Amino acid sequence: MNATISSIGIYHPENEINNSFFEQYIETSDKWIRDRTGIEKRYFSAPDEFTSDMCVKAAENLSDNYGKDLSDVDFVIIATTTPDQLIPSVASQVQSRLKIKNAGTIDIAAACAGFVNGLILAKGLIAANTHKKILVIGADALSKKIDLEDRTTCVLFGDGAGAVLVEASDESRMFETITGTNGDYGKDLYLSYQNAPISGVEVIANDKFHQNGRVVYKWAVQTLSNGLKELSRKNDMSLDDVDYFVPHSANYRMLEAVFSELDMPIDKCLDSVRSYGNTSAASVPLAWFEGIKGGKVKRGDKLMLIGFGGGFTYAGICIENHMEAIS
Repeated sequence: MNATISSIGIYHPENEINNSFFEQYIETSDKWIRDRTGIEKRYFSAPDEFTSDMCVKAAENLSDNYGKDLSDVDFVIIATTTPDQLIPSVASQVQSRLKIKNAGTIDIAAACAGFVNGLILAKGLIAANTHKKILVIGADALSKKIDLEDRTTCVLFGDGAGAVLVEASDESRMFETITGTNGDYGKDLYLSYQNAPISGVEVIANDKFHQNGRVVYKWAVQTLSNGLKELSRKNDMSLDDVDYFVPHSANYRMLEAVFSELDMPIDKCLDSVRSYGNTSAASVPLAWFEGIKGGKVKRGDKLMLIGFGGGFTYAGICIENHMEAIS
């Protein structure tokens, strides 16, 4: 059985955070942040607003945009590293609140690669003919996990959610994939809540986000560049054949560097980082949605999606966009 992605929706919190917000906590400025990251603003969830809330609103937005009935969804996949609770899963809470009956549910924790991993999992379930209509949501509330006195991380992250519906189809519009991991780097990007070592290294267990920026940046640039080339080879196409690239939006300057190295125009890269910050698992669907809504991405366009992040892990997939413009 083949699969297609039929609809998309997003949500971001109301609380818009501009770059000057961080000046009360650390030595920084709007210019410093824009020059190094490209980020102009991001959104922080309210104290009583959690990942499951954002997931539900993104799914409702999807339904409103395309007139989709979600009551017969048979599996719910949530990609997040900021669950409301470890148990129950965010997916089970979303299933309950959307009143979806008889659906399997699962959370997957693959950081910024989570959403694309969710698509790959959904594609496999449909190919196995065990499920026919799967809700995949990438969502993170990283504002609740940042240390506002950590200059290397606090300016980067924002909150948001993006949802898509993956449905069984006579035509295949989801193509070859790539996945990979190098767990040796786990200690360089982590969110730890207990005193358990990572790769044999003791870490700070304060439930806050930590990263070795230089190591992460170097790995991400190399992984994104190599990953796009590998995806093109596996799908027997050149990078020029791709209408739009939708990589994880970690840092716009990093995206500029990668596309310059690949000799590809940056305007073929859809990003969400400039308007939303790094939203981890939500960054790819946010960028994709904005591309469709803005009239860039059209039905039939070939897209290359790739996520990469904590683990260190990455996942990529080529698809044909099957969604009409959103009014």
